[in-house]
Amino acid sequence: MAEDKPAPAASSSSSSSSSPATGAGAKGNEEFYKLNFKTLSGQDYPFEQLRGKAVLIVNVASKCGFTPQYKGLEELHKKHADEGLVVLGFPTNQFGHQEPGSSEQIQEFCQKNYGVSFTIMEKSDVNGDKENEVYKYIKAAKPGLLGMKRIKWNFEKFLVDRHGNVVNRWSSVTAPKDIEKDITSTLAQGQ
Repeated sequence: MAEDKPAPAASSSSSSSSSPATGAGAKGNEEFYKLNFKTLSGQDYPFEQLRGKAVLIVNVASKCGFTPQYKGLEELHKKHADEGLVVLGFPTNQFGHQEPGSSEQIQEFCQKNYGVSFTIMEKSDVNGDKENEVYKYIKAAKPGLLGMKRIKWNFEKFLVDRHGNVVNRWSSVTAPKDIEKDITSTLAQGQ
């Protein structure tokens, strides 16, 4: 996969329209629902179960300056889960080795320090030759500034609408509370 090829800049606002990378618009993007991953406990997590839900996907780490964003992510999860929001955390050790722990250590840290109740996936790569299939898919669907696909740091966020289309991407510096309006707008669409 070629990375960081210049392309038109991605919009910073939510949109329900389809881009060529998402491919389906309101009809839905079946490719998203074909994805599968494992949770931190090693259980299969087929994305088919996300059909009809809005999904916030975040690469996370426990020893990062942005780690306190776990609190905001948990608040979004608790506030909007009944409306159809699913938050998925993807731990990675690719940025400054800030997620060195085992699955058990990551789970304990998240629950003890932030009361995390949303699903945390198994630790994996989000960039490079060993990047996981979920990140390969969402980065292709919603490139960043100047069309760059790579994840720059921990706690980048992607929002997927109820039809499987990746509709927004935010950098690490964007706090969870600052994306709530986009999330509620996405939740309101296509119910």
